[in-house]
Amino acid sequence: MIDVLQRLRERKLAQWALAYLAGAWVLLQVLGMIGQQFDWPQGLLRGFTVAAGVGFFVALVLAWYHGERGAQRVSGTELMIIALLLVIGGGLLWRFAPRAPEAEGPAANAATRPRADASARPPASDKSIAVLPFQNLSDDKANAYFADGIQDEILTKLAKIGALRVVSRTTTKRFAGTSENLAEVARQLGVANILEGSVQKSGNAVHITVQLIGAAKDEHLWAESYDRTLDDVFGVQGEVAQAVAEALHAKLTGAERQVVAATGTDSPKAFEAYLKGRAANNSAQSYSSESLATDYYFEATREDPKFAQAWAAAAVAMSDLYFNGVDRERSTAEAVKHAADTAMALQPDLAESLLARGAWLYRVERDYPRAADTMKQALAKQPGDVDILSNLFFIERRLGRWEDAIGHYRETMARDPRNVALLVQGAYEILGWLRRYDEVRERLQQALKIVPDDTSALACLALVEQRLGRLDAAAQWLARVPKDSRDDYEVLAWMDQLIFRRDYSGLSEFTAAAVRRADAELSYTDWLALTRLGYAQRASGRAELAQATFQRLARVLDSNPESVEHFSLTEPIIPLVYAGLGDYERAFAAARRQIEVNRNDTLGLARAKTALAQTHAQKGERDAAIALLPELLEMPAGITPAQLALDPLWDPIRDDPRFVALTKAPLAVYKAPPRG
Repeated sequence: MIDVLQRLRERKLAQWALAYLAGAWVLLQVLGMIGQQFDWPQGLLRGFTVAAGVGFFVALVLAWYHGERGAQRVSGTELMIIALLLVIGGGLLWRFAPRAPEAEGPAANAATRPRADASARPPASDKSIAVLPFQNLSDDKANAYFADGIQDEILTKLAKIGALRVVSRTTTKRFAGTSENLAEVARQLGVANILEGSVQKSGNAVHITVQLIGAAKDEHLWAESYDRTLDDVFGVQGEVAQAVAEALHAKLTGAERQVVAATGTDSPKAFEAYLKGRAANNSAQSYSSESLATDYYFEATREDPKFAQAWAAAAVAMSDLYFNGVDRERSTAEAVKHAADTAMALQPDLAESLLARGAWLYRVERDYPRAADTMKQALAKQPGDVDILSNLFFIERRLGRWEDAIGHYRETMARDPRNVALLVQGAYEILGWLRRYDEVRERLQQALKIVPDDTSALACLALVEQRLGRLDAAAQWLARVPKDSRDDYEVLAWMDQLIFRRDYSGLSEFTAAAVRRADAELSYTDWLALTRLGYAQRASGRAELAQATFQRLARVLDSNPESVEHFSLTEPIIPLVYAGLGDYERAFAAARRQIEVNRNDTLGLARAKTALAQTHAQKGERDAAIALLPELLEMPAGITPAQLALDPLWDPIRDDPRFVALTKAPLAVYKAPPRG
């Protein structure tokens, strides 16, 4: 060791090191100033720093060989020192050198990949654009629908251009009349360009002003004003979309140019009614607004029976109302099919027509493979459309294509990052069904950052805690959720909390409104609430009331089974209704029928098998019930050990040691099987 230290002194390694560090520091400062001046990328500057670090060790090696004693035969000790210096230098290079991000394919293992923030967006492309809500400059403020509709139609036309990345209307809505500078708006939306405009409608005259701004430098890239009458306003949206594409150097295919330029109708009255429908649909995400929108869409089709977009929009709206048991007299299976078929007959290559057909296949026919294929065809016609994307990931989860569903969910949120309803629904109904509860929480918390009092997000956070058996934590979230809501998540969260707490008097009070509702007005959550009320009444010693509750539900089923069985969420309730009456023959027949009907539906199958197991439990058939539980604890959309431990429906078999063991099983977080 003394010999080595002597040689270090002789070869002046310390002086070499100090001289090199001083020179490198000066050089890096100069390079940093030059880089700032010319806007060099950070990766290049980091590369200079890494090179300087490696060079330090190279300098020490050179100093060792060119010291006072000159080059000489290298001893074993010297070789060890040189090797050590090179290893240290190589290690630093490996540790600090910039790396390309690892690819994350759709089949990547979700348990090992880093979790993406729900708000994460790709870097702003120079062909990315957000269309801000247009100002309504009309003297008659009732014409706001017209400005909203024109903006919406321009956005839809832009979404048909594959070279552009367009942010959805829901995310841009909050920037209506904003006073924020456009650079900040663009940063929040993750885009490079902003399109803003105004609409003034007076009688038959329409004045539209539009301008395209490059947000980073507040640069006006294009602007135009249009003075039209209602008779010739139809082509403006296409003209604007083509002008924007040209300004951003986005090339349109021949098919895109044709569909962007096309006008859906030449009837002013049909066009106005259609715009009113779009405005109603966009105003609020509720069944009442969807029903109002349908009124306007049909008004548009009466004015112009060849208006394909209006037929398509009516089909999509009615399919959702039908699926959720709302507006039953008008939104029938036949009506949805007729509207979708009419749109397809008029314009079979239109994205909106394909979306309508896909919605019919999904929500009415439940032909999920064909629905998914049709939605993909629609997406090819209108890339990045959030309505199509969201329908696609909801279908894919039913098919058990979980990684595809997650991928399309992420893409949807990248294009519509402030759409709280989709953020919440996708988180709970995709990641939640997979029991990936940490990820669900992350996304729900992200939703609360956007809308701090969003009650659906709060209810879903409560549902997560309930499924983990943390009822006190669930109660803290529910304290901010109204008890009189008819939102599905909010009703389910409150109902489960009361049932799991065995607060039967509270459940009776909670379901009082559903008890008073007419049979035809019962929603899915009403059916579920009344079924659970019947079991609560029996458990609390009110057998006559329980019998009356189950008889009422059975009477509605027997008189018009289509009124309930047509939407799949309600199907698992049916066996429990008959089991509540003690009619186990009909209960088991209904349960087995639901298993057969839902054999190709991942979600429906899990619910049907759960209902079958609960029916066995209610009859006291321990072996049959317990035999089904291990699979239900593992499969997506199944149950959790905490639900077994807390739900009174399992009480008849609760003392079985096999059942007790299952309530203590670890939570099964679903991982997608490897592809191929």
